[in-house]
Amino acid sequence: MDRTVIRSRLARSVVALAGGAAAVAGSYATVGGSPAFVAAPIANATVTLAPGVLVTLAITLLGDLGSKLAYAAGLGATALLFGLVVVVVRAVATRTGRPLAGPVVGVVSVGLLAAALSGSAPSAVGAAVGAALVSTVVDLGSASDDTTTHGARRAVLAGVAALSVGAFAFGGRRVLATDTDDAPQTPIPDDVAAMLDDAESKSLAVEGLEPLVSDHFYTVDIANVDPRPAREDWSLRIHGAVGEETTYSFADIEAMEHEHRFETLRCVGESLNGRKTDTAVWTGVPLMDLLEPADLQGDYVMLRAADGFYEEFPVDALEDGFLAVGMNGRPLPRPHGAPGRALIPGHWGEINVKWLTEIEILDEPATGYWEERGWHGTGPVNTVAKLWAENRLEDGRMEVAGPAYAGTRGIDRVEVSTDGGETWHDADLSDPLPDDDVWRQWVYRYEPPGGAHEVVVRATDGLDTLQPRDERRAYPNGPSGWVSKTIEP
Repeated sequence: MDRTVIRSRLARSVVALAGGAAAVAGSYATVGGSPAFVAAPIANATVTLAPGVLVTLAITLLGDLGSKLAYAAGLGATALLFGLVVVVVRAVATRTGRPLAGPVVGVVSVGLLAAALSGSAPSAVGAAVGAALVSTVVDLGSASDDTTTHGARRAVLAGVAALSVGAFAFGGRRVLATDTDDAPQTPIPDDVAAMLDDAESKSLAVEGLEPLVSDHFYTVDIANVDPRPAREDWSLRIHGAVGEETTYSFADIEAMEHEHRFETLRCVGESLNGRKTDTAVWTGVPLMDLLEPADLQGDYVMLRAADGFYEEFPVDALEDGFLAVGMNGRPLPRPHGAPGRALIPGHWGEINVKWLTEIEILDEPATGYWEERGWHGTGPVNTVAKLWAENRLEDGRMEVAGPAYAGTRGIDRVEVSTDGGETWHDADLSDPLPDDDVWRQWVYRYEPPGGAHEVVVRATDGLDTLQPRDERRAYPNGPSGWVSKTIEP
């Protein structure tokens, strides 16, 4: 094939891809990272439609990076899709003898596709405008005949235009946009403030160790773009094997008497010494207060969420369950499941379904979202003591510290070995918080030996059961084992 033809086709491809990227950026400029973002359905599909073995590898090997890469792949696929539309429309227009109509029809086609993907007029308009800006810059800055020089010029102009649109959309959005929750930010209630003060007073003053109420609570979702159900439209449906189907609106939940609870969540897919374990003060109502009027007649339950997630477990696990609508004295944030999420004490974080919309009572056991992908982490959490902080004190001693968690069994003891597990010493524990499903902090200070040494930590839960020694990866039942770290002199 002639080299000029190859360069010309390459230039057209660059122009098309630049137009697609600008369409994605234009949509983001109008609606941000909301579900109306034109790339949201494709970005989410990169996770939900991926083979279970691939998702498991991403979770266990890549962690948060896997989710970011999946999101980036979704953005790229969306840009390619829009670019393909531009290429096809322009090619058809040229072959039918109407090359000048190509850019206009291409932009209109981008807008229609964006509307179909997002279901949002502002998102579609933003995508169309982004594509139109690239098309206009290219067509005004280059002659109509497609020589090698003009083809290269078109590609450069398209790239510059797309980068400009992207910089405006993603940079300007950070400054001007409001991708925030729609809940009013009311003052923290006095009783919650007292609980937060209590947790602060019980937190160990150790550098590098976050307080008992976490500064930054982890998030894990099956989708790259979270749903955003409006509080006024949200409802919780209880159905299935019940005597009477029941539905609650958010106003119904607000009218009930609320409780406040400390509760810790731990991700089943985290590494043994990972940071996906956190604690908050949650506000809401007991799930059994909502379920009893429905007259439950089954032994199993399936929780379903607005993002398509679902998890199944025995009804008995709901005895102490909680519908949370608040977090640390504020309305529940969107990333944590607003308007309402389930909290099932003592179970892995995946069971605590966010954006809860349905509770289905079942006669027989079923399979949840992660169980269908090979995981079995729906039961009680594994006992763990983590090692998160290591500090050299002014008096020459070494200080090591971290959290310990065993679900509703509680933590009774944490031991530390500074010689690789040969000898053990009791660590100091933070005073326990008042609720059952919470972590504790531990700290141990010692005179370090002259060289590198291995520090090992292990916990004993409230049932006098020692944390298992053998290390086990997260898949399929959650991580376990003694945590160790080599401390350099």
